[in-house]
This record gives sequence, structure tokens and C-alpha cells, in this order.
Amino acid sequence: MTNREIRTPIEINEIREILPHRYPFLLIDRVLSYTLEPEKTLTAIKNVTINEPFFNGHFPADPVMPGVLILEAMAQACGILAYLNVASLSKGGTNYLVKIDKARFTRVVVPGDQLLLQITQKRVLRNMGFYDCLVTVDGKKAAYCEMVSTGG
Repeated sequence: MTNREIRTPIEINEIREILPHRYPFLLIDRVLSYTLEPEKTLTAIKNVTINEPFFNGHFPADPVMPGVLILEAMAQACGILAYLNVASLSKGGTNYLVKIDKARFTRVVVPGDQLLLQITQKRVLRNMGFYDCLVTVDGKKAAYCEMVSTGG
């Protein structure tokens, strides 16, 4: 994408221009909103369907979305927010996950759920972004963590 105002919602084709991930690892379906001033925030969704390849093995009789993939969805949402912030400064690059802290899972995620990912950038230090990440399903907290990522 070029340095232009990006309007919301950000649909899947634009997300594919921002993130390098592809099926089956692209875990963001839509960006509902984002702000860059006064604070940097992003709200995105991931629709969870029984057709996801991981449900064949995790756990076939009682399908549950793996926590590590919920974390990956949060990391991808952080990457989109970092891109949107950097694109506003006419720069670019790939965002890489550096660290996850305080990860907590408070609800299982099953087919039919819609993850609402809420990302807030706390600060940037030495090319690293520090984020608070919250995932809810039907208004109930499903997961939380703090993430650090860096641009490449």
C-alpha cells in the first residue's frame, strides 16, 4: 500500500497488502477501526469457523482454537497497527514478534465465535512497539497479553 489515508473498515484484500501472511496463517478478517491520535489503537475481528485446518487435530471431538493462534492473531493485529502508524510516516517494513508477557486465557474459543481484538500501542522505544492486547468474544474477555514487536 502507498502512503495514503487508509479508511475503515479495512477489508481482507487490503489486509493482504499489509500483512505477508497467507492461508492458513492469515488470522485477521477485518479491521473495524483504528486511531493514531491521541493514542494508537486498533480493533479487528477474526471469525472462527469449523473449516480451520487446526480443528482437525485440536481437539477433533471437542474443537478448541489453540491459544498460540489467538496470540498470533493478536500479533498480526499489532503488525497492522504498526504498519498504519509507519505508513503515516512514509516508511514501511515487516513487523516481527519479539516478546509476549502476561498471557492469560480466560475462555475457550470454539467454532462460531468471533474474536474482537483490541490493540493499544503503549510506546515505541528503539524501533520496538509495546502493545496491550485484549481479545473478547460476545463481550466476555477471552485472552489478554502484552506484546513487543520490531520492524524489519
